[in-house]
Amino acid sequence: MQVSIETTSGLERRLTVGVPSVQVESEVAKRLKDASKNVRINGFRQGKVPMKVIKQRYGAGVRQEVIGEVMSRSFYEAVQKEDVKPAGQPSIEAKEVSEGKDLEYVATFEVYPSIELADLSKIEVTKHNANVSDTDVGNMIEVLRKQQATWSEVDRAAATGDKATIDFVGTKDGEEFAGSKAEAHELLLGSGSMIPGFEDGVVGLKAGEEKVLSLTFPDDYKADELKGAAVEFAVKLIKVLESELPELNDELYVKFGVEEGGEAKFREEVKGNMDRELANAAKAKIKKQVMDSLVAANPVDLPSPLVANEIQTLRNQMMQQFGGATDKIDGKALLPDDMFKEEADRRVALGLLVGEVINTAKLKADGDKVRAMVEEVASTYESPEEVVEYYYSNEKMLQGVEAAVLEDQVVEHVMAAAKVTEQDSSYDDLIKPQNA
Repeated sequence: MQVSIETTSGLERRLTVGVPSVQVESEVAKRLKDASKNVRINGFRQGKVPMKVIKQRYGAGVRQEVIGEVMSRSFYEAVQKEDVKPAGQPSIEAKEVSEGKDLEYVATFEVYPSIELADLSKIEVTKHNANVSDTDVGNMIEVLRKQQATWSEVDRAAATGDKATIDFVGTKDGEEFAGSKAEAHELLLGSGSMIPGFEDGVVGLKAGEEKVLSLTFPDDYKADELKGAAVEFAVKLIKVLESELPELNDELYVKFGVEEGGEAKFREEVKGNMDRELANAAKAKIKKQVMDSLVAANPVDLPSPLVANEIQTLRNQMMQQFGGATDKIDGKALLPDDMFKEEADRRVALGLLVGEVINTAKLKADGDKVRAMVEEVASTYESPEEVVEYYYSNEKMLQGVEAAVLEDQVVEHVMAAAKVTEQDSSYDDLIKPQNA
C-alpha cells in the first residue's frame, strides 16, 4: 500500500492511498465464487452457473462493495501508518477503480490540533468561603412558606407581594405590537417579570380601575424592534389576591418530607440542603473560573466536524424542549447553526483542553471519589443503597459519574498550580448569581 499525505490548510489533511489491484481482484473473485454455489439463474442448475454469467450479472455490484470496504479499511491503516488522528469522517474521492489497475483514492479530513498548554501557574482563581447562618436558614424557611401560601381575593388596592389579575394591551406609536396583549393575566407584583415601571404602575389600583402606563423598554431587550422603545400599556385591574403563609407546624413539615422531629428536624433538613447547595455553588464558581481561564490562555484551532457535531447536539436539546413530533420540524431552518456556534466552539475547545490536561497529568478517575459522588446522589433518595447498586450495575451511568469526577480532578490539578485568592462571601453572594 502506497501512502502520501499533505497539509492543505490549518487542520485539513489530504491523504492519497494506492492499493495493489491484487487485493481488490482476489476478494472480488472469492465473493463471486462463493456466490456461484448458491445463486439461482433460470436455465442453470444451482452451483453449475458459469463464472462468466455470474460475473456479468453480479460482478459490478460485488466489485463496488469490495472497493468500498478496501478503501475504508486501508484508510484507517494509512492514518495509523502516518500517525495522524482524524477528527471526524473523511471525504473520499476515488481516482482509479478500473479492473486490473491499482486502486487509488484521495481522502480529505481534519485532524485534532496539537496542543501545548500554557503555564498553569499564571491562572488566577478566587475561592469563595461562606457558611449557612441561622439567618440564612430563616430566610429559606420563609421562601418555603411562600411556596405553600394560599391566595384569597381582597377588596383593597393592590400592593407589592399581591397577585393582580389584569387585562392589558400595549401600543407603540399608536399601534399594537406582538405579545403586547393579554386577558386575565396573573401577575405577582414585585416579581420583576414585566418591564421596569409596569408592576409599580399596577400597585395602588383597585378592582375595576384602569390606568395607562407610559413606559420604555430596556436597551438590552431581546426583541430588536422594542429596544429602548417608548410604549403605552392600557391596564385594567380585575381582582387582587392576597397571600396567607402557612403556620410552622407538622402539616407544613410533612409537605417537605419531615414526618418526625418537629421544627428542629425541619430546620436541620433545610440547613443540610442549603449546605449542599452552597458547596455545589462554590465548586461551580471555581470550575467556571478554571475553565474560562484554560480557554483564554490556550487558543485552539477547532476541527469543524467536532464543532458541527456539538451544534447538532445543542440543537437537538432545544428541539426536545419543544416536545411533540420534532421529526416533522426542519430543525436547521428553525434553529440555524449561528444560534449555537459560540457555545459549540467553547464546548469543543474545553473538551480538547481538558483532555490535554488529563493526558499530560496522567489523570484517572479516583475510585473513592467516584463512590463518594454516587453516594451523594443516592442520599437524596428514599433507598440510597438501591441507587448505589443501580449505578454500579449500569456501566453507562457509572461512566457518567467517572467523567464528572475526572473533570473535578482536572480542576483540582489546575488549582494546585494556579494562584488562588480566598474571599469571604455570604450564602446569598454565592447562590443568587447561580440561580440568576
